[in-house]
Amino acid sequence: MSQILSPRRTRPRPSARSAAVADAAAAASTGSASWGPLFVVLAGLFMTTLDFFIVNVAIPSTQQDLGAGPAAIQFIVAGYGLALAAGLITAGRLGDLYGRRRIFALGLAVFTVASAACGVAPSAGLLIAARVAQGAAAALLTPQVLAILSTVYSGAQRARAYRAFGLTLGFAGVFGQLIGGVLIRVDIAGLGWRTIFLINVPVGVVTLALIRRVLPESRAENRSRLDLLGTALAAVGLVGIVLPLVEGPEQGWPLWTWACLAGAVVVLVGFVAQQRRLGRLGRGPLLDLALFRARAFSAGSAIGLAYLMAAAPFFLFLAVYLQEGRGLSALESGVIFIPLGLGYFASSLRAGALAARLGRQVMALGGGLLAAGLGVLCLTALRLGTTGAVGWLIPGLVIAGAGMGLVIGALPGTVLAGVQPAHASAASGMLSTAQQVGGSIGVAVVGLAFYGRLGDLGQSAGPAGIPSAFALSLEIVAAICVGIVVLAQLLPRSRAH
Repeated sequence: MSQILSPRRTRPRPSARSAAVADAAAAASTGSASWGPLFVVLAGLFMTTLDFFIVNVAIPSTQQDLGAGPAAIQFIVAGYGLALAAGLITAGRLGDLYGRRRIFALGLAVFTVASAACGVAPSAGLLIAARVAQGAAAALLTPQVLAILSTVYSGAQRARAYRAFGLTLGFAGVFGQLIGGVLIRVDIAGLGWRTIFLINVPVGVVTLALIRRVLPESRAENRSRLDLLGTALAAVGLVGIVLPLVEGPEQGWPLWTWACLAGAVVVLVGFVAQQRRLGRLGRGPLLDLALFRARAFSAGSAIGLAYLMAAAPFFLFLAVYLQEGRGLSALESGVIFIPLGLGYFASSLRAGALAARLGRQVMALGGGLLAAGLGVLCLTALRLGTTGAVGWLIPGLVIAGAGMGLVIGALPGTVLAGVQPAHASAASGMLSTAQQVGGSIGVAVVGLAFYGRLGDLGQSAGPAGIPSAFALSLEIVAAICVGIVVLAQLLPRSRAH
């Protein structure tokens, strides 16, 4: 993927912006670049990914402190994900049109302010509003990360940058509960649950200060106006898919959830037709559907969707099993996630070498390992029940973590390998959207099975029924991971970039 760096006109006197552009130009000519841009964009990515997971740990104390009811608590969690899913495709296009650094900085600034608002929110309503703002800001930021990495780095450096991207995603997801548990237990200045949001403020301020110095600007060469109709259709359609998937299981799937899903399908079909028409006319569609003609992009996006269909419910119901089934605290259950992270870290370090040797089969290997690890955990949970030593979970967690590291380590480079720089942010936004939708589908589908099993066992089972429900959820998630193995065979045979 060739680099396209489009700096604005600079003032005659030297500036941080012109220095960054000059550094980028030098990097393009020498084939190497500093790692400063990588650390800056990954700092933003880590914060936004962490806040997707960390809030679950703080729900009990938040509910008690703010007097929030069940519906408010649901939207404190779901508001972030809804805003994130609705805005990713549009935000990706904004980066291509108006500059990836500019949109990344805007997203990070809004996210930092919204995090401060979350941390000082005096009521559940204001906390929900701040969480929605966080999600919208995360949507602005997230697609720019891979796009910036794909324009700043090339060759072996780009492969390493993509692996660092996957490692960051994994660490934020796997250790979110542990980090949240530690922050709440330490209880800095008596702030309790508020520290999980306020910790973002100093990190965001420092990162913002570095952006102009280390990040070069890049954008698409041929730019057109933003497709406002497509933006509206995409947002409405995605919210129409994600909202009922989030709220349906909690509310018993009332009629409105099915009507919303049906309406969303109609809207998204209209979105595709409108985007195809704009593409034929050469009028700058929000999402260039020609991207899907490349097997690497279409099959890779499907793998991203399937991966989050598996990972999101696995993280959720592992936490439920540990805390409600085994009676562990948030911090204690967070510690149990450490073996998962160690397996993830170890395989991520080897993902590049394995991808060079195995090509597309590295993701098949990852999916297979993840399915195997979940199978081991399933048998272990059934054997342990609610009283056996939780240390027996470690082998299955390590194997599952290793599978996750291989899939995520190879996914970004595979999906973006053939994408033109002009569409880098939009393609990254589409990949992130597929993952967000996949996570919502996975939680809804696996949640039906989990709570259905608990219902079949009856109220009298109590916590004793949770291991059985958890084992059933693992069986479903493992089957999804087998699907990753199958989807990997649809990728091009060329080795991963």
